[in-house]
Formats: sequence, structure tokens, C-alpha cells
Amino acid sequence: MGKEIERKFLVNGDKYRENSSKTYYKQGYLSVDKERTVRIRIAGNRGFITIKGKTTGCSRQEYEYEIPVTEAEKILDNLCLKPIIEKYRYRYIDADNIIWEIDEFMGENAGLTVAEIELPTEDSLFTKPDWIGQEVTDDARFYNSNLIRNPFKRWKNNK
Repeated sequence: MGKEIERKFLVNGDKYRENSSKTYYKQGYLSVDKERTVRIRIAGNRGFITIKGKTTGCSRQEYEYEIPVTEAEKILDNLCLKPIIEKYRYRYIDADNIIWEIDEFMGENAGLTVAEIELPTEDSLFTKPDWIGQEVTDDARFYNSNLIRNPFKRWKNNK
């Protein structure tokens, strides 16, 4: 069983761009049931299918498998719920060698930027870079699977 322990934060400014790499992501969902999600993703030139269980706290089961990118494209175009999520993901490694992934959303979710950190345990300690803002781990609006049902552009007051 795979397990993901992840915390999410809003981002202040764009300082994270200074020492990070950037990759284009396109992803869609075959299932957005609250007990499980099934995601198809293209990251750069690689395709993936990911199955995630229900989130409890900041943990959930996760299984991810690489699939041919041509098949991922066909599934995204023909089978996934719309809108498709498009974003640039920045990978930032801080002074403590902790990896932060920052998503700058496009399209229906333009204007939203969220940082994620994966941790070995739920109570792991870490130092937040100065560009990390409010924690939104427990706010389901920020789950990518919910951004297809309720895109950021439709939110009142955008946050």
C-alpha cells in the first residue's frame, strides 16, 4: 500500500521561482468520488494514472503507475471530466533539502498558486520558506479533484 502525507499552503509572491525547475502538467479525473479519485496526468512528456483514497487528516492511500503518454492524451481528451486542469509545477528544494512543489494554475483556475510538501509522518517538523502563506490542507476547495467541479474563477472573493 502506498501512502501520501501531504500539506498544502497558499503562496505569497513568486520568490519560489528563483531556484526551481518548472514542468507543464495537464491532468483530468475519471472519478472524483469522495472515497476515491482516479487521475490521469501528463507531466512533461510522461503519462500517469493515479488512484487515491479518502483523505484523513493529511494522509491518504496513493498508487501511481506510468502509462504511455499517447494513451494519457486520449483518456484526457475523451474520458476525463471537464475542465481539464493545466498548471506549471515548480520544484523547489529548500536549505533543509525539503522538496516543495508549487502549482501555478492556468485556464479556469488561473490566479491560484498552491505549494505542497510531502512528509514522512504527519507530525514531521519543517521550516516554511518566507513565501509560504496560509495552510489550506483541510480546505477541500483546494483539492485538484474539486477544482474541476468548482474552478477558482468561480469562487467569490477568490480565497
